[in-house]
Amino acid sequence: MSQIFHVVFYQPILNLLVFLYNIIPGHDIGLAIIVMTIVIKAILLPLSKQSIKSQKSLSSLQPKIDEIKKQYANNKEEQGRAMMRLYKEEKINPFSSCLPLLIQLPFLWAVFIVFRDGLSNQALNNIYSFIYNPGTINAISLGFIDLAKPNIVLAILAGAAQFWQAKMMTTKRPEVKGAGAKDEDMMAIMNKQMLYVMPILTVVIGMTFPGGLALYWLVTTVLTALQQLYLFKQK
Repeated sequence: MSQIFHVVFYQPILNLLVFLYNIIPGHDIGLAIIVMTIVIKAILLPLSKQSIKSQKSLSSLQPKIDEIKKQYANNKEEQGRAMMRLYKEEKINPFSSCLPLLIQLPFLWAVFIVFRDGLSNQALNNIYSFIYNPGTINAISLGFIDLAKPNIVLAILAGAAQFWQAKMMTTKRPEVKGAGAKDEDMMAIMNKQMLYVMPILTVVIGMTFPGGLALYWLVTTVLTALQQLYLFKQK
């Protein structure tokens, strides 16, 4: 399995990065990472588009979902059937927002490994024969940013972008009183925690791993947020 992952995901992404590094004027690894991120985002565009639309659709249904939970607070079985009827009427698959994200996980893991090991000379042994092997990659971008080392600024920017994207997906939910209110309050608290916890984790991880990974996450998050803005305006 690891060999399949290496051949199908890791090597192509590594070779794409090196190819872009070779052809970009000045051989700037930062610019190569940005272009590579755009290419990967374009490849996964249909998946991310489906995921965003599904998440937004589920979010718009939240008031109706809350009402069902309130109405059938003491009957979980009937609550489940009412939920399924709602999804069927609205033609929404509640799992459709998760599947595209799961499919993207191998790509994300491969990118992580590339930025963890891809700037080392040993990793360049995985370059295809038709790709020029530069022998070494200069990790300095724009003349002063070392993307081989953790970068606090990029980590914070990636976390801020993560918060912006997550905030965009949230909707104001009406306060629920009466039966089931406790459960609804707990759900609201959990959603709020996730809104802040994920950006914090992004910053912590970004401050631990090479700056190239933080730059990739920053760019891909900004692109996803811009895609969300575009899709929301179409509705």
